[in-house]
Amino acid sequence: MKKLLIPFAIAIMLGVVACGGDNQPASAVPPLPAGRWIAGDLHTHTTQSADADVSQTLDKILGKAFISYGLDWMAISNHLRVSTRDEKGATLAAQIPMSIGAERYELPHVQALQAAGTYADKLIFSGFEWDMPTHDHIGIGLFEGADKLGSSTKGMKEFEYLFTTRDVAMFDAADVAAWKAKYGATRYNTTAADALQAINWLKQNYPTTSYAVINHPSRNKNSYTAADFRAMNDAAPDIVFAIEGMVGNQMEPDRGGYTAAYTDDNAALRVYGGVDYVVAKVGGVWDALLGEGRHIWNLTDSDTHFKIVGGNSSGYFPGEYAKNYVFNAATGTPAAKDLLAGLRSGKMFSVYGDLINALDFNLAGRDDRKEMGGELKVASGDKVTITIRFKSPAKNNYEKPVDSGTSANVKPVVDHVDLIAGDVGARAAPGTAAYSAATNASTKVVKRFTSADWKVDADGYYSVTYETTATKNQYFRLRGTNLGTDIAGLTQGGEPLADQRTGTSDNTQRFNDINDRNYRSLWFYSNPVFVTLR
Repeated sequence: MKKLLIPFAIAIMLGVVACGGDNQPASAVPPLPAGRWIAGDLHTHTTQSADADVSQTLDKILGKAFISYGLDWMAISNHLRVSTRDEKGATLAAQIPMSIGAERYELPHVQALQAAGTYADKLIFSGFEWDMPTHDHIGIGLFEGADKLGSSTKGMKEFEYLFTTRDVAMFDAADVAAWKAKYGATRYNTTAADALQAINWLKQNYPTTSYAVINHPSRNKNSYTAADFRAMNDAAPDIVFAIEGMVGNQMEPDRGGYTAAYTDDNAALRVYGGVDYVVAKVGGVWDALLGEGRHIWNLTDSDTHFKIVGGNSSGYFPGEYAKNYVFNAATGTPAAKDLLAGLRSGKMFSVYGDLINALDFNLAGRDDRKEMGGELKVASGDKVTITIRFKSPAKNNYEKPVDSGTSANVKPVVDHVDLIAGDVGARAAPGTAAYSAATNASTKVVKRFTSADWKVDADGYYSVTYETTATKNQYFRLRGTNLGTDIAGLTQGGEPLADQRTGTSDNTQRFNDINDRNYRSLWFYSNPVFVTLR
């Protein structure tokens, strides 16, 4: 961003300078830190996952992510199950554990490419998607090393041995002997307590170099309760800090792959504008967690397995439709430690269809400023200036017909941005009724901004500010869309409606209808900024 000389009056409007309370002098607040947004995907599959198409080779996914769609980083996160194919889709002589597949095929191929200069400026690492006992899927990454972190195949193998039902004979005998000496004969792959044991194992072995993201939380009934989210976050708050609220598999007839019966009592098992109910519902589960001051963030992923094969469609390629933007203060090629720090900080936003590609959302008091994931401490009665600035690209990846390579040449346009606020209270204690609470009644849309409210600033951002008075502990978050507030079948009173199944009988027409559905309904979600009275 180029430096500008900003007149004092304009600086006040942009939140660069904030006024104090009565009889208090104005004082400068810290400038925004230097850095850049890096876009990526934590949830991708290749042909080494049995439920991905054989054509979903590692080379194809890397090419789509980095050449076609311009990502900066990506996790390869195949299912932690048995693998029957190598990274090129060739059938193996015998099944192997996925952790060994990553060690034998996935990581060496990526390392060879980068050593030869291909994708050398990208961050590519191996994680996995674990079938969590009694719950659903959780995406995990483990890193080891000093300054330069790398994917830990040692940790992946040990985790797969301890926390899956994989046949012991599939692992190296020396490794098994070492694991038994360390843990005894017990393995943890059946109960909810076993699931928490795995979270605690991560905390004990990779306390600062691992993450565990709860994937598509409401896709299957009874997968998670609000108490489950709290228990996992309590066990390891620096590891279980994110929910995949903006889910992948957007090319499925049931948007996101949420296939529960379309009945009123399954409202919580739907996606709303492609977003899981946990995050999409204002005052719902995510707001209940934020209302305790928990640092639990929302993100999005492709969950790519294949796009269109034969008569079936599943998900977009990495970066094609869903992007996570994480702020990176470091220069040069993204590093794993910097990405982990960015993810953990909460300074990130998630978007469908490239609705926006930059977001400055910050709150300023008399002498401080905080961005997404941060906590602004102010005195009761202080004025707080909320600044929202965003950009949209010249066009997105909408193709018409779908998968044709022919751009629809559509520029995404934000119709409105909602400023959502909720109260923050005490953290619920395990065993209490509050620990199971799935709602935050205080959460509401406090202001809806449209093009009538924002202006284009000198840096090409759409910019708007909002002033409020701090009277209690709260958080503020954003949601934006290309849709109007009352669009039949899509929104009502500004709230997204449950996505309905796109079930056109003709395959080609259905694929195009699904793609049109998705690009018609675009959303972005920010992470919150907290305001705490001091």
